[in-house]
Amino acid sequence: MAAPALISQTEQWKDLKDHVSFVQQTHLRDLMNDVDRCKSMMVEYEGIFIDYSRQKATQETMNKLFDLAEVANLKEKIDKMYSGEKINSTENRSVLHVALRAPREKEIYSDGKNVVPDVWQVLDKIKDFSERVRNGSWIGITGKPLKDVVSVGIGGSFLGPLFVHTALQTDSEAAQCAKGRQLRFLANVDPVDVLKSIKDLNPETTLVVVVSKTFTTAETMLNARTLREWISSSLGSEAVAKHMVAVSTNLPLVKEFGIDTENAFAFWDWVGGRYSVCSAVGVLPLSLQYGFPIVQKFLEGANSIDNHFYSTPFENNIPVLLGLLSLWNVSFLGYPARAILPYSQALEKFAPHIQQVSMESNGKGVSIDGIPLNFETGEIDFGEPGTNGQHSFYQLIHQGRVIPCDFIGAVKSQQPIYLKGEVVSNHDELMSNFFAQPDALAYGKTRDELLRDKVAGVLVPHKTFTGNRPSLSILLPSLTAYNIGQLLAIYEHRVAVQGFIWGINSFDQWGVELGKSLASQVRKQLNASRFDEKPVQGFNFSTTTLLSRFLEVETKYKSTVLPKNVE
Repeated sequence: MAAPALISQTEQWKDLKDHVSFVQQTHLRDLMNDVDRCKSMMVEYEGIFIDYSRQKATQETMNKLFDLAEVANLKEKIDKMYSGEKINSTENRSVLHVALRAPREKEIYSDGKNVVPDVWQVLDKIKDFSERVRNGSWIGITGKPLKDVVSVGIGGSFLGPLFVHTALQTDSEAAQCAKGRQLRFLANVDPVDVLKSIKDLNPETTLVVVVSKTFTTAETMLNARTLREWISSSLGSEAVAKHMVAVSTNLPLVKEFGIDTENAFAFWDWVGGRYSVCSAVGVLPLSLQYGFPIVQKFLEGANSIDNHFYSTPFENNIPVLLGLLSLWNVSFLGYPARAILPYSQALEKFAPHIQQVSMESNGKGVSIDGIPLNFETGEIDFGEPGTNGQHSFYQLIHQGRVIPCDFIGAVKSQQPIYLKGEVVSNHDELMSNFFAQPDALAYGKTRDELLRDKVAGVLVPHKTFTGNRPSLSILLPSLTAYNIGQLLAIYEHRVAVQGFIWGINSFDQWGVELGKSLASQVRKQLNASRFDEKPVQGFNFSTTTLLSRFLEVETKYKSTVLPKNVE
């Protein structure tokens, strides 16, 4: 018998659909009273503690999800990814971000070639270059050390590195290594972002890293040309070779731009942009800021989870468990969103990065074979560090829509504070909320409880919390570079698990192409209207009206214009 075209046609999927009504009859208050169930929903690995007992799931639910994983050939698909098979079939590419953090002696193949030596050749080059910049043996054209770095890139070339940088900034060891240095990112083509990225910087002490695999990404290359002008207008065109380096595989365009190809750092087509933070995309700017040894610890943390994901039985496999639960929430319980809530300010850029990793990967409407799906995939991801989010959108998640939540906390604070006489330390105050919020969502507060508390009758409906709102808790031992790498890899693999079971391609992103294509038409029109005074034509009425309104203000540039207060 031929295998079903879609996972939704399998008996295991249908069995889970039938199971939903049973689960919906039981409130989380009652599920949480079952101690054996709760114990079975706690997993630990290298000090990372996962508690998913507040999910709307029973042990029977989990067994049915494991059955679904088996019929979806999850283990086989994981093996194919690790062995370098071209599982990104629409682009005919391997998916090997695990190779980026593999130890030197590991063997991982793509097209019959062990790619790990190539990875380490680039890592060794980054280590050497970053050390020379940091110790002052590589200097700018005027002889001054390069203590400021601006990394120019967008999407995966920006969000992942920014997340790691923000998380490391307040780690004591990393911060010590970064003393006297600055790392900034330029992603948006908005000139305001250009201004912010170079404000108060001196071109003489600035190194620009241009991140573009093809060296053709429109926004990135315009920003790169802008910073090239900023440098050359101050230091001369010959300064470009000393003040700009590239992360790219297009050496001819790198050379044509004015960057010495010896200062181009490679990555490969088996690295997707949103999975590239462990490549030169992230490793180069982060090593320039913190030193390669710190970044290597980050890579080792990610590799730790890679090994766990590959070899651990599903019942104790953190990315598999989290992926299955996300799939259960989206495709069976009908919850379209997920809140990522790190109780750590250091993780403030984690949710925006995972937003891309998850939504660009799994926001698909057809199977990997091109068959339209008859079920929902992907999650709408958003988040904010606690306790900030509590004073922003928690009202909705407590009394409005049901949104499954990921609570992320750390046992040890990166920067402990305690004031003598206070009841608890600052970190304990923060973590009090980390532990309380999941229970508030799960249990809620009933009408009877409110009446016992003598709440005025008119307020009882407003103060009633239905509860029964799912969440899970991730408790990290600390937030070192190693732990940050682990957290990243957990979420990367969680996304892959969902895609493997849904039967979609989590590693392409054709949905971003159409808007870019249409933007190129608009770009041509703006050029024609600005410089040749040609009328707007070839667009629908609405777009023609908007463009005409935009062009009413005459903006003609006779020469180069840079942000005013950094000229």
